[in-house]
Amino acid sequence: MKLHLNQLATLFYTSRHHGHTLAFQSRFLLARDWETKGSRLQRLSTMAPSSTPSTPTRIGVSLDTHTTAYQPRYIDIGINLADPIFRGRYHGKQRHPDDLKSVIRRAQEVGCTKLIVTGSSFKSSRDALKLADEFPGTVYTTAGIHPCSSSIFSVTHKRHHEEDEDHTEEEQHTPACGADPDKPIPDGLSVSEEKTTKIIKDLEALVKSSPPTSLVAFGEFGLDYDRLHYCPREIQLHSFAAQLQLAASLKPQLPLFLHSRAAHADFVRLLKEAFGPRLERLEKGGVVHSFTGTVEEMRELMSLGLYIGINGCSFKTAENCAVVKEIELDRLMVETDGPWCEVRPSHEGWKYLLPAKPAALEVGSVSDPSVTPSHGPDSTKQGGKRQGKKNQKKEPEVADRFKVVKKEKWEEGAMIKGRNEPCTIERVAKIVAGIKGVSVQEVCEAAWANTVKVFGLES
Repeated sequence: MKLHLNQLATLFYTSRHHGHTLAFQSRFLLARDWETKGSRLQRLSTMAPSSTPSTPTRIGVSLDTHTTAYQPRYIDIGINLADPIFRGRYHGKQRHPDDLKSVIRRAQEVGCTKLIVTGSSFKSSRDALKLADEFPGTVYTTAGIHPCSSSIFSVTHKRHHEEDEDHTEEEQHTPACGADPDKPIPDGLSVSEEKTTKIIKDLEALVKSSPPTSLVAFGEFGLDYDRLHYCPREIQLHSFAAQLQLAASLKPQLPLFLHSRAAHADFVRLLKEAFGPRLERLEKGGVVHSFTGTVEEMRELMSLGLYIGINGCSFKTAENCAVVKEIELDRLMVETDGPWCEVRPSHEGWKYLLPAKPAALEVGSVSDPSVTPSHGPDSTKQGGKRQGKKNQKKEPEVADRFKVVKKEKWEEGAMIKGRNEPCTIERVAKIVAGIKGVSVQEVCEAAWANTVKVFGLES
C-alpha cells in the first residue's frame, strides 16, 4: 500500500474536523503500524514530532483532537537588565526612551517568564534589587563583584566602592563579553587589605539585608584572564578568594553565580580551598555561566557538582559547539547575558537556526529526514527569488520574531539592533537542541528544572 502526500494531508485534515471519519481512516493508516527510518512513510512522518530517529517510530494520527503544541518555558539565568542600555542610555547619552518594560514583555511573549539579573558591582547589585522589587515573581537578582570590577580591592584605585552612585553612565555599563587581549594591562596595582575588609563587610551587609525572595545567588564573581585590562590577575585572585570566604561563611549559604574565562586551574583551586576537594561544603551548588572553556574543563566542573550556563558566546566555534554537545542535560542552564553575547551569523552555532532546505518533491517524498524542519519565529521568511531592485533589502537568513531597528530609529515595540535581549533565549535553546540532537522541549524542561532546583525559584 502506497500513501501519497495528498492522502496523508487528507487524514490530518480529517483528524481535526471529522472525529467519526478519523476512527475509520486511522485504521487504514495504521495497517502498516511500524516503519523504520529508511521507509518512505517514515520520511513523511518527520512532518510531525517523532521519537529518536534510530528507533522504530509509530506512524499514525493522534486520536486526541485536543492535544496542543508544546509551549517552551525559559529562565534567563544571566541578564544584565541593570545596564543603562535597557533604559535607552548609551555612554552617558539618552538615545531613546526607557523601554525596559517592553524588553520584559517581549521576554514573556516567548515564554521567558523568569529573569535573574546579574549583580556585578555594588551599584549594579543594588539596581538589580530595585528591579526585583518592581517586577516581583519575574525578576530575581544576584550580588557580587565581577572580576572585571575587582580593581576596587587595590590600593591605587581612584574611587572607593561606596562612590558607585556617582559614576558616570559610561562607567556603569557592564563589560562586553568578548576578549580584548590587545588592551594594556594596568601596572602598579596592589591589594589593599584595609579596603578589602570594608568591601567584604559591606557586601555581607548587602546580601543579608536583601529579601531572600529577590536575591537568589551570590555573584557574579570569579576570574577572567581574557580581560586583564580591566583588572590584573593578582587583584582578581584576591577578590575571588575574599568573596569565596564570605560566601562559605553565610548562614544559610547562597548558590554561587560564577565566572571563569581562561583561568580554569586557578578557578578550581580557589573553589576547592573554600569548599573542600569535592566542594562538599558547598551547600547550594552553583553555575559557571557564559561557559566557553574546553570539554575537559567542563567535565571537571560537572564532576564537582556545578552547572554550566550557555549563551551566544558558547557557540562561536566548532570547538565551542563540541563542548555544548557533551554537557549533560541535568547540568544545563540557559541564558542570554544581554545586552551582550547575542548569537551572530558568523558563529558556528548559527547554522542550527537555519530552516531545512525545501524539498525537490516527487509525490510522496519530502526533504532529507536528517534535517529538522524549522518552525516558528526563527524560521526564514520565504522568498528565494532574486531582488528585482538594487536597493531592496535582502530578507534575513533567519527571521526575527520582533522588528529590529537601530537605536537612532527607535520605535515602540521594536528591538534595538546589537542590544541582546532575554527574548532571544529561544535561539539559545534551539541551538543547544540542534547540537545535542534532542528536542527543544527536552532542553527547555531540563534547564527549567535545574534552575528552579538550584536557585529555589517557584516552578
